[in-house]
Amino acid sequence: MAAIADFAAYPKWAGAVKSADVTVRDADGQAAEVVFGLDAGVFKDSYTLAYDWAADGLAVHWHLTRGQMQKAQRGSYVLAPAGTATSVTYNLTVELAIPMIGLLRRKAEKIIIDQALRELKKHVERPGSD
Repeated sequence: MAAIADFAAYPKWAGAVKSADVTVRDADGQAAEVVFGLDAGVFKDSYTLAYDWAADGLAVHWHLTRGQMQKAQRGSYVLAPAGTATSVTYNLTVELAIPMIGLLRRKAEKIIIDQALRELKKHVERPGSD
């Protein structure tokens, strides 16, 4: 969860994320609101997500509060310790401000999820990472 919560590092390992700035922290010091700058080729956006962290430290949920290209976004990371490893479940739904055929939207969501999990895995498995 430390890697997921380290928003300042996202531009270093999450390819399409160009900036991630925590603008509000909760009473525990965790990010409550983060402004992102995204550049995924034809899809560029600036948007704000609000975060809700599980008390046990094994899950985080978020939703869109402001966006240019997105009307809605909901997502979560849920971690499950498995011996010396951790299983990560990532859920994401995005509704764009421009109409998109459902099949294309689902395909784009799958690509985004697959890429995000691949990049996160590579980041946390890199020697010297938390």
